[in-house]
Amino acid sequence: MSLDHLPLMPTPIAIARPALRRSRQSQVVWGSRVVTVGGGAPVRVQSMTNTDTVDVIGTAIQVKELAIAGSEMVRITVNTPEAAQAVPHIRDQLDKMGIDVPLIGDFHYNGHRLLTDYPACAEALSKYRINPGNVGKGDKRDVQFGQMIEAAMRFNKAIRIGVNWGSLDQELLAELMDANSQRAEPWEARQVMYEALISSAISSAQRAEAMGLNGDQIALSCKVSGVQDLISVYRELGRRTDYALHLGLTEAGMGTKGTVASATALSVLLQEGIGDTIRVSLTPQPGEARTQEVVIASEILQSLGLRIFVPSVTACPGCGRTTSSTFQELAKQIDDFLRAQMPVWRARYPGVENLKVAVMGCIVNGPGESKHADIGISLPGTGEAPAAPVFIDGEKRLTLRGEGIAQEFQVLVENYIENRFGSGSAEKK
Repeated sequence: MSLDHLPLMPTPIAIARPALRRSRQSQVVWGSRVVTVGGGAPVRVQSMTNTDTVDVIGTAIQVKELAIAGSEMVRITVNTPEAAQAVPHIRDQLDKMGIDVPLIGDFHYNGHRLLTDYPACAEALSKYRINPGNVGKGDKRDVQFGQMIEAAMRFNKAIRIGVNWGSLDQELLAELMDANSQRAEPWEARQVMYEALISSAISSAQRAEAMGLNGDQIALSCKVSGVQDLISVYRELGRRTDYALHLGLTEAGMGTKGTVASATALSVLLQEGIGDTIRVSLTPQPGEARTQEVVIASEILQSLGLRIFVPSVTACPGCGRTTSSTFQELAKQIDDFLRAQMPVWRARYPGVENLKVAVMGCIVNGPGESKHADIGISLPGTGEAPAAPVFIDGEKRLTLRGEGIAQEFQVLVENYIENRFGSGSAEKK
């Protein structure tokens, strides 16, 4: 087919990539571990435990699991004197296990008292989450908020001012509603709520700075549960301020719903350069690991090209050509294997997260996708010869046959990683 009739395009098609945003940079620190947030740092993954914080061992174990899964900061509930007393013991248990992930204390209602009465808790945490909507009412609000800011300054801790749709400052909201009623063309109620969220966050941050807290150590969040609401709020928040921003739906939901809602909302904002940390607030399904929220957050960032956490596995969706489940099982096996090994491989094989693996189910796209990957296999589809060609670095190297194709390919992947990323790989080049 001739292409002579096609016009010569004057300019190349633009390559899509996330926009850049300039925000302040904070440091969330524990010991020698420093997690930079904002200011050109990678978008960070955050998670939260769902254990009773009083359960020191159970909480420490879950924090460890979240950290190994890739969470760079872990938030824990600090809601009672008993929980506050448990925090330094949790930190001690983590240190003994060699887990230096920073802990964020989640405070509501009585945070001012807990941080004041339990200095060991205040010191063991690396960051405080403060919700200005439930710090106190009337004259008490400024005093109690001030106590929390004073603790942050005393112990040199970062803070996140986290405003929530469901616990908004009702006095501020009432003032804005009254002012709105005086407009010639009143805003929609949702728009007034947006303004209340943003105003609460920014004014609280400014008040903290006025008290002496370094503004670089302040992050903001304005969480809602609706996708479009989140996009609306954060677009305006990103326009008005250069504080680091934490993204996340406040209640994403369970399973597919929570995953899709989080991916949709966060991807739009991240593509526009809005967001410095993210959390996927996924409700775990019965028996589901808490670490799933970390996996999803990591996948969002990796899919957008913002971070690379694990080797990518390209696999076809399956069709009538691939009625055998062999390729599905192999794809899952390889993906699970790579994820499970990454905590060890990151130290042993620098750069291994850039690995690309292809597991294809038939000859239609199999050879082509395998050639594009670092190592790939094209499994025999329905009616094809029982042979699985393996491509390494774009070239066909061998063909696997028989019942042990999955196991043999996994060994090939391991050998490839060792040869390419192992300590002796530099000498071989």
